[in-house]
Amino acid sequence: MNAAMNAARGGGRWLPAVLTLVVAAAFVALGLWQWQRKAEKAVLNAALAERAHAQPVALPSPAQWPALRARGDEFRRVAVTAAFMPAAASALVFTSGSPLRPDVPGVGAWVFAPARLAGGETVVVNRGFVPAERQDLAAPSDVPQTLIGVLRFPERRGWLTPREQAGKRLWFVRDHEAMAEAHGWGRVAPFYLDLEAPAPPGGLPKPGPLHIQLRDDHLTYALIWFALAFAVVAAFAIWRLGPDGRR
Repeated sequence: MNAAMNAARGGGRWLPAVLTLVVAAAFVALGLWQWQRKAEKAVLNAALAERAHAQPVALPSPAQWPALRARGDEFRRVAVTAAFMPAAASALVFTSGSPLRPDVPGVGAWVFAPARLAGGETVVVNRGFVPAERQDLAAPSDVPQTLIGVLRFPERRGWLTPREQAGKRLWFVRDHEAMAEAHGWGRVAPFYLDLEAPAPPGGLPKPGPLHIQLRDDHLTYALIWFALAFAVVAAFAIWRLGPDGRR
């Protein structure tokens, strides 16, 4: 009987130590993962910045569009000759400011409009920012012009994102494909063009270059996980050295 009780007591002493080791190791592993993600995010930021500041290249041909992907092609700087379709109603995407466009702080909207390529294909263009009080804009010119901008891919509406108000042409995500369907723009490219130039007469909508810097909180998360691992080990040590732990 005494032998059985001593064995149970010994197992009871080891169990908290094993659990502490497992939990601390898991926290350290999560911290190391976040540290690795920080290094990867730095490389990605550098690649995206380089891509967005390169000299513009010709827009990929329509035959290449199905192969384009956000991972490898987003923020690629391109130039294309196209003519806006003034008869097609523009769509407005609500914004309260963008970290990619620090030159346009405040509440307003991005103006999305379809443009026709020489071959008849349609590309949606984010023509730029307009403040909330200036959304009664004239239709864009239908004269073919060279547009310079970066390739972007559609966002999808999240659970908490308000639904679009298609009747008012007001949207809350940059889903140009849904806009095209709702506003009768026809079949459009799987990407849209975030316009840098040219600016329209009068300056609005205001196009401009993007300042690309993806948010990087991985160091903070890594330190939190490491701190939790230390806290678990410290709590066990305090308990083990206390009267309860020495029993």
